[in-house]
Amino acid sequence: MADVDLRKLRYFVAVAERLHFGRAAEALHIAQPVLSRQIKALEDELKAQLFVRDKRATELTLAGRQLLADAGPLLASADALQRRVARAARGPGSFTIGFMPGLIVTGAVRAMLGLHPQLTVNVLRTSWDDQTDVLHDGRADVSYVRLPADQSGLQVRALLAEPRVAVLPAGHRLAGKDTITIADLADEHLLQDPGAVPEWRDIATEMRTRRHSAPVFRTVEEKLEHVAAGHGIVFLPLSTAVFYTRPDVTYSHVSDIPPNQVCLAWDATRRSRLIQDFAAIAAEHPPVASRAGPDRVSPTEPQTPAQIPPQAASRPVQQAG
Repeated sequence: MADVDLRKLRYFVAVAERLHFGRAAEALHIAQPVLSRQIKALEDELKAQLFVRDKRATELTLAGRQLLADAGPLLASADALQRRVARAARGPGSFTIGFMPGLIVTGAVRAMLGLHPQLTVNVLRTSWDDQTDVLHDGRADVSYVRLPADQSGLQVRALLAEPRVAVLPAGHRLAGKDTITIADLADEHLLQDPGAVPEWRDIATEMRTRRHSAPVFRTVEEKLEHVAAGHGIVFLPLSTAVFYTRPDVTYSHVSDIPPNQVCLAWDATRRSRLIQDFAAIAAEHPPVASRAGPDRVSPTEPQTPAQIPPQAASRPVQQAG
């Protein structure tokens, strides 16, 4: 019997958990026909049918249910192996910090170097798609994450909350308004997953008809390009919007949506003194963005849960990788 391909096994789990090939393909960022071919190849390798599909539903076979039960521990073991090897490759004198766009973590990095002067500290820019993946695969020791995020297997510590803003084309009818409400945007097209902004989803005009399929944009830069072109709007944390100031888009505070939560996360199974030291430092040096933003927006300073004032902004540290 051929060895089990872990990539195909991950594809199988994605379908088995959702019982929907289309949604699984979207979550995996691959085309549905590609996913279907990979599942068929896995069935051929295992000599077993894993799914029963018709026009109305996708169901697991008995073999599929058994594979799903066994796949979890196998994939977890493979992930743990990758993490251990990646950490060993970096060496004991290296420490890597993941951070999301818009967050400046220089203060915490400098404090960590002050506490451990012989340590090599690297920073790694992450995105919504991989902000926790970098912890699971060993690329980072800790990571600044924005909620919501999958917290499975992670230790998460809240650091601060910051307002979210609507990002609009410069010529938009609401351009120039410091503060708007979610109702003001009900007739707009959202260039994000509606689940990310349930307050908009619940009142949006396009959600009451037939929302046309929105492409997947993986970076802030892509989203801003499409906003500037007039294709729709997005919602961003204030620090991200301010960090990416550009003349062809405008930002307005949205008064009736909750703030974005910024946390520090790390692998819950690790008992590293360096991680504990950095977690304490991160609480004392909350990440901040540049205070220089559009004239139309007066940034509200983010506060930690304990109402600790943010530190003065400084130049971003150089990214690694």
